[in-house]
Amino acid sequence: MIKSIDNIDNNIPDLETLRHSTSHIMASAVVELFPGTKLGIGPSIEDGFYYDFYIPQKLTLEDLPKIEQKMHEIVNRNYKFERIELSKQDAIKLFSQRDEKFKLELISEIPDEKVIIYKHYNFVDLCRGPHIESTGLSKHFKLLSIAGAYWRGDEKNPQLQRIYGTVFNTKQELDDYLKKLEEAKKRDHRKLGRELGLFDIYEEQFGSGLVFWLPKGAIVRKIVEDYLKEFHLDNGYQLVYTPHIAKSTLWETSGHLSFYSENMFSGINVEGQDYIIKPMNCPGHILVYKSKIRSYRDLPIRLFELGTVYRYERSGVLHGLMRVRGFTQDDAHIFCTPQQLDTEISNLLYTVTEVLKRFGFEEYSVILATKPKDSIGEQKVWNLSESALKKALEKVGLKYEIDEGGGAFYGPKIDLKIKDAIGRFWQCSTIQVDFNLAERFDIRYRTSDGKDEYVIMVHRALLGSLERFLGVLIEHYAGALPLWLLPVQVKVLPVSDKFNEYANYVKTELIKSGIRAEIDNSDNRLQYKIRQSISEKVYYITVVGEKEMLEKSLSVRKYNEQTSEKITIETFVRKFKQEIDKT
Repeated sequence: MIKSIDNIDNNIPDLETLRHSTSHIMASAVVELFPGTKLGIGPSIEDGFYYDFYIPQKLTLEDLPKIEQKMHEIVNRNYKFERIELSKQDAIKLFSQRDEKFKLELISEIPDEKVIIYKHYNFVDLCRGPHIESTGLSKHFKLLSIAGAYWRGDEKNPQLQRIYGTVFNTKQELDDYLKKLEEAKKRDHRKLGRELGLFDIYEEQFGSGLVFWLPKGAIVRKIVEDYLKEFHLDNGYQLVYTPHIAKSTLWETSGHLSFYSENMFSGINVEGQDYIIKPMNCPGHILVYKSKIRSYRDLPIRLFELGTVYRYERSGVLHGLMRVRGFTQDDAHIFCTPQQLDTEISNLLYTVTEVLKRFGFEEYSVILATKPKDSIGEQKVWNLSESALKKALEKVGLKYEIDEGGGAFYGPKIDLKIKDAIGRFWQCSTIQVDFNLAERFDIRYRTSDGKDEYVIMVHRALLGSLERFLGVLIEHYAGALPLWLLPVQVKVLPVSDKFNEYANYVKTELIKSGIRAEIDNSDNRLQYKIRQSISEKVYYITVVGEKEMLEKSLSVRKYNEQTSEKITIETFVRKFKQEIDKT
């Protein structure tokens, strides 16, 4: 019997339950609208939900309003969600009758003899639950996009169609989220990166997930790299460079072949020896450490590299700069004694917050990720590592959450997620304690009493992947980067061709003063040049005409300001440097 929607219990469901239940509502709407649909999976995710379908026809964005309308009908009917427990045999019979081959595959892997399904009206799905009481509790939802997705993430399996959506308990929350999505679209680094001439990806010639830094983007990257090198050298790190490929035996020793092989590019054979493109920099840094005998007096040793690595990411998850196959890490490894570990980690936490602040990030969440199911090393070693990280977090006074099982296979880690201008969190910085690789590679130091003991190894990246971090920067600032990071800080615009010579003189003087300047001496009208400079997010737009030429001056205005100021070149340079010093 269908209850009146007006008599629904006013209890507010938690978002995860609401989202998962709404994915079932969406699936039932799709099944009603598109006969022959086969069900994949439909979990709740951060900020929403999705469901994967095998549908005889290709869906388009025009289909989403029709599906939404059908969902509202199902909501208004207020069907009760029923939890039903079946024997495995009966579940197989039920989904065989419905010809749900993907569900049958999942059931075959369930070790229990009992199977849980959920039903509303005539829609049935394999699910552990829980769910909301009835469909009428899900009112404020929106379908967002359609994407392709291989069944169970394996490209050898059938390709399904994935519909993404979101849902909230109130209309205001939904409206706020949709506004945030609109703002995110405006800030999309893929769009801005191409408009601003920062980067591109040439899939046809080089493949997916491999980034080309165009001249302006290369300047931004160089500024970041130069800052990182100088910062590390000033803080006791030694700079190293390591090769991009290594023999497969190295990755056997490190454990990557056993625990990470599906993400590695292999198949390179040289003179009968198998080589692998490096997915990590750590084994190379270990070999540098082992290049000579180390004493306790030498420790801690801090090795730093802007190391480019390559990891096989499935094409379905690649996303501009945020998820790529080739990227450069600001990677460092600290080799220390047990007595030095707490101090090193504490110092790293202070260091990472200092570096993030330099780029304008002062809000972040901190997560301590513990031992995963697939890992190497003894439990007591993991306990020591996790304890060291907790002590450092508490010493520095950082609040943190625990991600059970989220650590690397060789050790636990601290992850910092930075908060951007529109409230999104991005994973960038990481600190990992590793007692295990020291044993696998036999990395030791000589103690004060002449014994050889295993060194402790700390893996850390402050910004993480430079590609990802620069993508975050572009979106955080909506392309209008801070003055010190801009590839073009000043645009010189001559009023007409008569003043090109003076404009070139101005540009030369600015460049001599260390200012990154460009001239637009095209035939376009001045107003067009100004609009173009604004669209390029140039910080200072300078106009030169007859008065400016006679007075050796500039007419200057800042990005997104309407008024201009006429000043001499010398005064402008002095003010510019004062502003740079503030950033």
